[in-house]
Amino acid sequence: MKMRNNLRRIRLRELALTAAVIAPLIPAAPAGENYAFVRAAHAEEKKLDTSRLVSVGGDVTEVIYALGEESRLIARDTTSTYPEAALKLPDVGYMRALSPEGILAMNPTAIIAVEGSGPQEALNVLKNASVPFETVPNAYTRDGIIAKIDRVGTLLNVQDKAKALEERVGADLDAAVADAGKRPEAERKRVLFILSAQNGRIMASGIGTAADGIIKLAGAINAAGEFPGYKPLTDEAIISAKPDVILMMNRGDGAGIKNEDLLAQPSIALTPAGENKAIIRMDGMHLLGFGPRTASAVRELNAAIYGG
Repeated sequence: MKMRNNLRRIRLRELALTAAVIAPLIPAAPAGENYAFVRAAHAEEKKLDTSRLVSVGGDVTEVIYALGEESRLIARDTTSTYPEAALKLPDVGYMRALSPEGILAMNPTAIIAVEGSGPQEALNVLKNASVPFETVPNAYTRDGIIAKIDRVGTLLNVQDKAKALEERVGADLDAAVADAGKRPEAERKRVLFILSAQNGRIMASGIGTAADGIIKLAGAINAAGEFPGYKPLTDEAIISAKPDVILMMNRGDGAGIKNEDLLAQPSIALTPAGENKAIIRMDGMHLLGFGPRTASAVRELNAAIYGG
């Protein structure tokens, strides 16, 4: 019996040690009251070296610049186009088509990537390398932006700067959303966000997307309905959606469909947006980034939809 109790105590100590080792590797918890405290403890425990940092995700890069910590950056991904100074950094590829070899060739001390980066095979290589790989939560809400700033600030060990930025960004966004929300529900316009329109197939945004989030923050209604994510719409679905406005990203490469070609499609022409030629184009990262500039995006989109 005594031997059995000794073995049990040894086993319990082993489990405790194992838990202590794997705790910092547990994925980030949802944003909440204890989120910052738990992640701060993990970052401090790991003593993350961010002196040579690769950022993946335009929103992550924007937060780093907004915190005044851009001197740590040695490379960024293709979506990191703001501020303009970021374009001078080496480009390691598109956030959803990363090349681990290209990133590791930069000899970074850490990689910070927004949630949703990939592909998974590339992430597996990066996570198994000797370079720390940290992810930043991505939620298309006001609180999601605050959690994003908190996470980046914690990883960079500049919590005081992050707190100040959270307060500024939060107050600005609250004011922009409150102003947009003054419009009565009955007067709100229906907005159809079109991600792409190739070969006559309209790929539109449903719920749970960045487009859905920004449309609602700007005081409008997502005309696409309640399907999750992005999907192609039939002509009948587009006509039934009755969008007052069509919203698209402004692609600087000229590869996107032109307004006249979009309006020439019968399904679009039969909508209120088509009849009024109501098409809004905005910079994709500004519109959908859900970073420090989102209040500005809310105001710009609201003004474009309703005038003023």
